[in-house]
Amino acid sequence: MDRSFFTRDTVTVAKDLLGKNLCRMYDGQLYKGMIVETEAYRQNEPACHAYCGLTPRNQVMFEAGGVSYVYFIYGMHFCMNVVTELKGSGCAVLIRALEPVMNIDNTNGPAKLCKAMHITRGENGLDLTDKNSGLWIEENQVIEPENIVTTTRIGISQAVDYPWRFYIKDNPCVSKAK
Repeated sequence: MDRSFFTRDTVTVAKDLLGKNLCRMYDGQLYKGMIVETEAYRQNEPACHAYCGLTPRNQVMFEAGGVSYVYFIYGMHFCMNVVTELKGSGCAVLIRALEPVMNIDNTNGPAKLCKAMHITRGENGLDLTDKNSGLWIEENQVIEPENIVTTTRIGISQAVDYPWRFYIKDNPCVSKAK
């Protein structure tokens, strides 16, 4: 996919990522899942990792859209985001769930999908527009607006009322339905 897809408004990208494939080449094997659930995070709101500015942990979020931002939570899990907007913006979209397509299962949560796809901090900052990076996003299908459910984000304690969580209606692989 072209970088211009990722350098647009974060909420728009979060919706448009639904139906795209997240692909991972690991140890000579291709892993693939269709993105079925996302959450948008913008620097100007307190649930975003970039809210307090640039740090060593979040510096990738300030790159131009189209790179991966992978972080470690609860001392045991990785979560993967897609950096969005222009360089310096500090915005990203959390990939919350995948529908298994190839060589994966149990991907109905951000930590589960990272485990299934072998995504760790080693994949932080990879170019998601380049298949040679080992982690990329490719076109698959367009999800029509009437098939996208919009809700508030989950698993956060600040800015909980923002309606920036999106998922494919009636998809069984969503982490938590409305």
